[in-house]
Amino acid sequence: MKPTAGQRLRQRLAEEYRHLTRLTASDRRWPMPFAAALSSGLPLLVGAGFGHLDYGLISSLGGMVFLSLPETALHHRMLTLMACVFAMIASFTLGVISHLFPPAMVPALSFVAIVVTMTCRYYHLGPPGGFFFILAASVGAHMPGDVLGIPLKVGLLTMGCLLAALIAFAYSLLVLRTGPARPIPPRPAPDFDFVVVDAVIIGSFVGLSLALAQLLQLDQPYWVPISCLAVIQGMSLRAVWTKQIHRIAGTTVGLLLAWALLSLPLDAWRIAFVMIVLAFVIETLVVRHYALAAIFITPLTLLLAEAARLGETPVAMLIHARFWDTVLGSLVGLAGGICLHSPHLHALLGTPLRRLLTGR
Repeated sequence: MKPTAGQRLRQRLAEEYRHLTRLTASDRRWPMPFAAALSSGLPLLVGAGFGHLDYGLISSLGGMVFLSLPETALHHRMLTLMACVFAMIASFTLGVISHLFPPAMVPALSFVAIVVTMTCRYYHLGPPGGFFFILAASVGAHMPGDVLGIPLKVGLLTMGCLLAALIAFAYSLLVLRTGPARPIPPRPAPDFDFVVVDAVIIGSFVGLSLALAQLLQLDQPYWVPISCLAVIQGMSLRAVWTKQIHRIAGTTVGLLLAWALLSLPLDAWRIAFVMIVLAFVIETLVVRHYALAAIFITPLTLLLAEAARLGETPVAMLIHARFWDTVLGSLVGLAGGICLHSPHLHALLGTPLRRLLTGR
């Protein structure tokens, strides 16, 4: 006897639920999340100690470059990380400069997203890929300041990157003593569609998400392109859909956590310690279940961008704005993911792009 339409629907919903709630096994041990939390947390403690939490927040953003450290031999680890340090500094600098001329924000962020995605795909940089480089550009583009503040901001981020490199070196010496390094993966021949066409689509939708946020006059719309990028980076349409559901669900719960944290009497020291704990929990969970990690990513990113201005905006208004930023960015990311995995669009864009870049 064939199942009824209602039974088939219940089966599909049950399969979807199991897929969305499945935990992924991971061999990640505690030293890696601890070192990652230290890389982004130490600048916050230094900033709190000197009474300049705003400086510590910028350096903390640079400290996130630690997450690009591969698990290979020492020379390959440090070479890759130093290249990522340069990319982080360059992305942030371009974002900060674009703040001086608001109409340049969208093309600047699109350019960063295209070049970063293209480079990461060409060299097969593992997760999180180019996410934090584009995050740095987006946050930098929405930092208040004038032209005289650019060298200070770039210098603070650079110091955070260099501190992360030192921590990565010490961490690598420790873990390589306790176990063998993973082999350096061979780099396959670059595929034009995967490296170039995909990068152009991703960069275009990241820029589109920011343009929509500006058109809707959203306050501090840095969160929209970040949410878009987090969703669109899925390696398949199924992964894009899953990321969108995880992003919205995790962020919704995360905003409740952020509301509870922001309602506490937080001073600079408490903010620093809260962000260290959040970073540790995120790096423990993100390899197991993205929605669980997104619960803690949300308050961390909110504090990273807003901690220096806490009290200027009511907490309820801030939480409400970030929720709709997430929904808008995730929907644009889903649309971008559909286009990204469309053979017709690849065929449409591939020929002119190949002719433009190769002359053939």
